[in-house]
Amino acid sequence: MTNLTNSPIEDFDWDAYENGETVGARSRDELTHAYEESLNSVKDKEVIEGTIIALNKREAVVNIDYKSDGIIPMSEFRYNPDIKVGDKVEVFIENQEDKKGQLILSHKKARASRSWERINAALENNEIIKGFIKCRTKGGMIVDVFGIEAFLPGSQIDVKPIRDYDIFVGKTMEFKVVKINEEFRNVVVSHKALIEAELEQQKREIISKLEKGQVLEGTVKNITTYGVFIDLGGVDGLIHITDLSWGRVNHPGEVVELDQKLNVVILDFDNDKKRIALGLKQLHPHPWDALDADLKVGDKVKGKVVVMADYGAFLEVAPGVEGLIHVSEMSWSQHLRSAQEFLKIGDEIEAVILTLDRNERKMSLGIKQLKKDPWEDIEVKYPIGSRHTAKVRNFTNFGVFVEIEEGVDGLIHISDLSWTKKIKHPSEFTQVGADIEVEVLQIDKDNRRLSLGHKQLEENPWDVFETIFTVGSVHEGTIVEMLEKGAVVALPYGVEGFATPKHLVKEDGTQAGVDEKLNFKVIEFNKDSKRIILSHSRIFEDEARVEKPAAERKPKRQPAKKQEEAPAAATTPLERTTLGDLEALAALKEKLSK
Repeated sequence: MTNLTNSPIEDFDWDAYENGETVGARSRDELTHAYEESLNSVKDKEVIEGTIIALNKREAVVNIDYKSDGIIPMSEFRYNPDIKVGDKVEVFIENQEDKKGQLILSHKKARASRSWERINAALENNEIIKGFIKCRTKGGMIVDVFGIEAFLPGSQIDVKPIRDYDIFVGKTMEFKVVKINEEFRNVVVSHKALIEAELEQQKREIISKLEKGQVLEGTVKNITTYGVFIDLGGVDGLIHITDLSWGRVNHPGEVVELDQKLNVVILDFDNDKKRIALGLKQLHPHPWDALDADLKVGDKVKGKVVVMADYGAFLEVAPGVEGLIHVSEMSWSQHLRSAQEFLKIGDEIEAVILTLDRNERKMSLGIKQLKKDPWEDIEVKYPIGSRHTAKVRNFTNFGVFVEIEEGVDGLIHISDLSWTKKIKHPSEFTQVGADIEVEVLQIDKDNRRLSLGHKQLEENPWDVFETIFTVGSVHEGTIVEMLEKGAVVALPYGVEGFATPKHLVKEDGTQAGVDEKLNFKVIEFNKDSKRIILSHSRIFEDEARVEKPAAERKPKRQPAKKQEEAPAAATTPLERTTLGDLEALAALKEKLSK
């Protein structure tokens, strides 16, 4: 058995042991010193690095190697929702020990104290940083970056237009610092800049794999008046409005809507400019190929007027299948008119196929063919001698064009307007749009034209005038117009005569003038040409001839007999007619006045 010998501790404090103390004063000081050496030496208002040792929804516990741990509200970490236990964070020491002996730390103030250094470094190094979107503001958003409020323009949120900014409030996103104004302490950040580089790479990869005729799925990104922009997954393509549908499209919004997913076919692309032309209608067969094979010329079709022009209207008989109705095929009338007088956009009508070319994909239509051609039985409906009411359409120097009914036109020659009135231009007699009574004189079926007369509705007064204005008769007349070759004289019953200058010399040798009322002798009457030639001077010239022979026979005749015979000789050529002399003229005057 071995004996163990225990030697006493030389510096053991027996007095302290007797007093119940297990550690001597020296050991206590040493332990205190060793403990204090193991802790960080911290100062108030200092920024140091700490480690998160615990987390909950409201706060984070941070160890800074001090005698106590600090607690920081989780709201100060909202810019970084991925924070976890073990992460290193910067903290600002507000107070090493408050009244409760608690270490007071702030992560927000730590970030703020170094924020400008870090923001400048992020701009210089093109660094990606995280920020918390606090709220909306005019033109964009306010973002908390390192405790500083930075501005995020609306155009820098994403590469595509943003329609609802509110959905971004409260989100933490990655940003790049794009501009700093040190004087005004303004910071501008961008989220769009982060994805542009990646999209550029995606574009290059997508374009490198593109082929004409390839079908891809895309999303409607933007709608304009001229087309639709499609997002093909990082690269945009354009569907021109003409490539949206085989039918006519007034606005692309009629065919697609925003954010709609659809298949498109690649029509063309440009590697240099990165432009991609897309088509939607090309994914469907052409409507002309699906057109009824039995459809032929002469068939009736129904459709909707989609385009109007002066020369005609386009009728859509099926989506993408249109036919032209020329204005000349809208009415049997030959008058030049505009198509807008017959149709308007949106009208749903029936038409007859006039021509059909499936290869050229063209079709001409007509609507007048739905009505019977009035010229087919023109002799039956408007026989020669029949009387009708027509409407004046237009004038020419030689007559009046009228329309009896749509498609049935006629001409009234200027000479067939009046029996008595000399008309220089038809506008003196009637006006465009007025109704006029006519009689059919001649039918020209080949040229689709009727010869009409208006004066034929009344009896020819020249038959009566022939018995009144006999050669040698004298009538009172008024000079109404002086011409180079003579004067126009207004006679009774509305008829006019003509007198040459030599027949206008009065007995005193002066020349008769306008508005003078004189007696005139008829020296010529032509019923066919409706011409009456007059003379005023012939009256006293004839009287002189009669008186001269009478004076020569004076010695041979008894005075009483001469007095009896002379008045009779002078009266014969000076015989005047009045309206009351003839009952026929009274009736004629009444008819002409009407």
